[in-house]
Amino acid sequence: MDYGTALRQEIAAPGTTPLIGIYDMYSASVAAEHFDGFFVSGFGFAASHYGLPDIGFIAWPDMAAFVERLRLAFPGRHLLVDIDDGYVDPEVACHVVQRLDRAGASGIILEDQKRPRRCGHADGKLVLPFEEYLEKLHLVLECRGNMVVVARTDAVEEDDILRRAAALAKTDADVVLVDGVRSVEWIRRIRDVLGDKPLLFNQIAGGKSPRLSLPELTALGVDIAIYSTPCLFAAHAAIDATLRDLKVAEGRLPDPGNGTAVGVREATRLLERNISRHHKPFPAATH
Repeated sequence: MDYGTALRQEIAAPGTTPLIGIYDMYSASVAAEHFDGFFVSGFGFAASHYGLPDIGFIAWPDMAAFVERLRLAFPGRHLLVDIDDGYVDPEVACHVVQRLDRAGASGIILEDQKRPRRCGHADGKLVLPFEEYLEKLHLVLECRGNMVVVARTDAVEEDDILRRAAALAKTDADVVLVDGVRSVEWIRRIRDVLGDKPLLFNQIAGGKSPRLSLPELTALGVDIAIYSTPCLFAAHAAIDATLRDLKVAEGRLPDPGNGTAVGVREATRLLERNISRHHKPFPAATH
């Protein structure tokens, strides 16, 4: 299945394509009820798989295994995978990209950070010398198969942001992401220097970037919007609220029959859709 081509066609279509950040198989199961594209978030995976912040703890075999499970359960969804800095070494980055291509990933995001790395919306980010990043990016582009490659810069100095974005637009990367964009005006400036190259915008609750709707992003010339952590943060809030209520109720569970709670039947029905014999052909029908 040519997942890369399917994602490219989605990117080229009118409007801004939303890709929803998921952090485990259950969150992906719920997200699949509403959206056709997933962002395999490094922030979410580090939090759910290790219980650690997004500062470089992810081991690439764990991420690759997660993507393999996702693709088996969701053959009709776009999967854009965050591979951080390619796990430091260019040879490792190429190996991981080939593994993800065989696993059925639609595309990957490769950043220009150097260690110690940070979430793209955190303070204290450091970037590689640009030529060093370009060397890694070009190696990844050579071994990507047909996957979409998003070239990401985490530059924070204004001149460096525009210089790197303009240079990335001239590479064979499919899409450019400048992470941590602080204003609408800066989205416009980045859009201008990219020319015809597709632009990706990262939205994360509490992050540095403005909260914008899909129509607003479309008007700004944004081709893809990734929502890194809506499922993770919603789960945090819902679990906390549910356990507080359970304590108040002295251990009595809520009645799922009243429509306000999920019970074993609802959860089982959701998960049964992931069994391979129930899958629909790719691409999935638009919700």
